[in-house]
Amino acid sequence: MRTLLSVLNVLGHLLLVSSLIYLLPITCAIIYRDGTLFTFVVSLVICVGVGGIITLATQRYRMELKARDGFILVTLSWVLISAIATVPLMLHLHMSFTDAFFEMMSGLTTTGATVMVGLDTLAPSINLWRHAINWLGGMGIIVLAVAILPMLGVGGMQLFRAEVPGPIKDAKLTARIADTAAVLWVIYLVLTLACILSLWLVGMNWFDAICHAFAALCLGGFSTRDASVGAFNSPAIEAVLIVFMVLAALNFATHFTVWRERSFRPYWRDAEVRGVLAIIVLSCLGCAVYLWFGNVYASFWTALRYVSFNLVSIATDCGFVNTDYAQWPPFVPFWMLFLSSITVSSGSTGGGIKMIRTLILVRQSGRELTRLLHPALAAPVTVGGMPIPNSVVVAILGFIFLYFMSIVAMTFLLIFGGLDFISAFSAVIACINNAGPGLGVVGPATNYGSLTDFETWVLSFTMLLGRLEVFSLLVLFTPMFWRK
Repeated sequence: MRTLLSVLNVLGHLLLVSSLIYLLPITCAIIYRDGTLFTFVVSLVICVGVGGIITLATQRYRMELKARDGFILVTLSWVLISAIATVPLMLHLHMSFTDAFFEMMSGLTTTGATVMVGLDTLAPSINLWRHAINWLGGMGIIVLAVAILPMLGVGGMQLFRAEVPGPIKDAKLTARIADTAAVLWVIYLVLTLACILSLWLVGMNWFDAICHAFAALCLGGFSTRDASVGAFNSPAIEAVLIVFMVLAALNFATHFTVWRERSFRPYWRDAEVRGVLAIIVLSCLGCAVYLWFGNVYASFWTALRYVSFNLVSIATDCGFVNTDYAQWPPFVPFWMLFLSSITVSSGSTGGGIKMIRTLILVRQSGRELTRLLHPALAAPVTVGGMPIPNSVVVAILGFIFLYFMSIVAMTFLLIFGGLDFISAFSAVIACINNAGPGLGVVGPATNYGSLTDFETWVLSFTMLLGRLEVFSLLVLFTPMFWRK
């Protein structure tokens, strides 16, 4: 009980810190006079009030968190912040809690799936609120917290490990975890500002540029238009977004190394970067040729434009679209969904299995095939010239099993609820990878608004499961976790 109260104390501080994000829509409401100022002031008061009450009520239980406490805090923080973030949507748009929670969980987990229509005429501050939550979730609210909470006497490494599970999660950019979080946020902020300026230079107004830059850098995929990026019909805007989506899909630690060394060589040395770029470039060229020869587009360059934008967007788990790719031959949309599972780097703002795990499993598979011919061979698995311990390989195999079993279980739940297989399967893939649009009734030309409440809650859980990379959430459901 005392441990739970200690976790709640940190959660209270976390809510107080995250309440600063409300200043963005409040400022927007003042500038545009869109009638939402009272809504966001009330929402801010509720967030600060809940955070303050929790903090004061548990102040005497403040203590250093243990490793497993971080898993409880991470899950509670994502759920509670999403729940409180629903207040503006329920007050101003009169959305049900189910739909509002789905929208905010989608934003915070950077999934980009939406149940909302009429985005073109939506109050600017509400649109900015969606994108602000999107952007906040991109680097992770816990990573933000570990840069601030140490000043309150609460350690951060436990939270960072719970938030960023993976084979290289213990790598540090700086000596202290708080400094690491600060470095990550500086890089994130600089790239966001660069994207905003670039989008403005190629024709977007400042408001759209800010919102779409937020969504691009967090790989969240929210848009201010129902037709997403297709509403602008601009190859220049699409090209800018492609560049920044790819940058966001790469490990931010690599970006830091590039800046520190003042050289682009770290990109080439990084096996993940090479893997990401290779699979994106080859897939774009191959799918463009496939659509061109299939007479979907009259010219190769037109096919390349639409394939490149949509494939990069889905492969990097962003979710922007500029055409209804569900009308293409099925091979391309399903290939894009497959890429959403494996393409992005660890340490990026994307989801899915991640490229590093893919590379390790490819190497391991090759080693097993070699052992069939040479049983005595003891060659280690290596990635980028670095040997990978067998314990890491085993952990990845366990992750992959739970990942695919989660997809199976969630798909069957949706089918049980009455959804057709294509819609159910693609929705689960899109949500667990935090990629956004699926196929069928949740395709790029529609959204998730037609789903039942049961289906909406299943996918809300799936988004959280994917964002916390399966282990961090499912460990809470094991009896061993709760034993003293």
